[in-house]
Amino acid sequence: MMSLRSAKHVFKGGLVALALTTPLPLFAEPGELLTFDLASFSDFAPDRVELGQMLFYDPILSGNQTVACATCHHPQFAISDGLSLGLGDGGVNLGPERHVDPDNIPEQRIPRNSPALFNLGAEEFTVMFHDGRLEADPDRPNGIRTPLGDAMAEGFASVLSAQAMFPVLSADEMAGHYSENAISQSVRLGHLSLDGGAWEQIAARVAEVPEYRARFEAIYGTGHQVGFTDISDLLAEFIAVEWRADDSPFDRYLRDDTALSDPASRGMDLFYGEAGCASCHSGQFQTDHAFHAIAMPQLGPGKAARFEDHALDVGRMRVTGDPADAYAFRTPSLRNVAQTAPYGHSGAYSTLEAVIRHHLDPVASLLSYDRDQVILPDLAGADDWRVMDDPESLAAIAAANTLEPMALSDAQISDLISFLEALTDETSIIGRYGIPDAVPSGLEVPR
Repeated sequence: MMSLRSAKHVFKGGLVALALTTPLPLFAEPGELLTFDLASFSDFAPDRVELGQMLFYDPILSGNQTVACATCHHPQFAISDGLSLGLGDGGVNLGPERHVDPDNIPEQRIPRNSPALFNLGAEEFTVMFHDGRLEADPDRPNGIRTPLGDAMAEGFASVLSAQAMFPVLSADEMAGHYSENAISQSVRLGHLSLDGGAWEQIAARVAEVPEYRARFEAIYGTGHQVGFTDISDLLAEFIAVEWRADDSPFDRYLRDDTALSDPASRGMDLFYGEAGCASCHSGQFQTDHAFHAIAMPQLGPGKAARFEDHALDVGRMRVTGDPADAYAFRTPSLRNVAQTAPYGHSGAYSTLEAVIRHHLDPVASLLSYDRDQVILPDLAGADDWRVMDDPESLAAIAAANTLEPMALSDAQISDLISFLEALTDETSIIGRYGIPDAVPSGLEVPR
């Protein structure tokens, strides 16, 4: 097996080229070049990023004004929430300490694990959510395919901008349930991008705050009427700058041959060689942005409409309708992965070792899954194990699996973990702007 430490690194025009002298399984023949583009990021003006920072930490965007973007994407938990499945509206506190507000009990958990936000500002990230239901599509009028179809508002500057504002439409995440507030009522009626709809109401609420209005006018001009896409564009710019993660030990190794530890080097050789990890976790950020079914355990309410009586999450198939996409989910980037547990679209695995071992034999891991490792806030009446208790559902998930079993020793797994730890960029976890002391609305900043 080839050692990447023996490869020759060539840097030209933003390309990293590895001149291979011995075969690299799955990726190249002897003498070929294995290349990938270094990520391209846009620059944004500080005043725009600072305003995006305020909006990200301000609960003003939620229906009941109790949940901010940062509630489920917090630096304290590596821009996630530290939970297998979180609680949005109706929850109190952050991370594993989050619990139900007895005066506003959530109807259900958020159906999927809260993903971290690292490097979403890189141009290659054009597919969003675990199932890719929002993605760049040049054939669409707005260049973006979304679940809203033609009802999608126009004017989003990027896919990330469009993605950033979908949580405000989710009853379980930010909007609140049914008739709790005017925004949740509009969401229930399907009044989203219409005049006077949910997005317009949120924009008007923000514009009513004098400091916000002044900040928007300083950027867009006196008398500017704050629009929904203004808010989402600024949120996207903040996310792109704050959590850019491209200065890990692995990045420094690629740039100037700064040595990795011996275990991390051995793990890197396994990752790009015998273990075959890079067949899906490819490129600079270890993702092919594609969808794969690997028999991940399922828990919680599943991805079902309120009128549907099931707890399944069929992943990409829910978007495409293609049975070949059943139980396939987007390959996550592995940047800062050592800090972002729990893992999987349902947060089923609480440690890197556990999720690596799942990949070695997904079906066996599914059928012998240890439920004690989940991290879930108490929620009365939650039937979290409907899928795992149903033999037919388990059989369907197992049948969709596309990974063949393989064997790695305990020492090799340890080395892989060392390499994954070398993907940690400490600056990106802390953030460049940090948590504001206060936000213009005067509402409580999640901290």
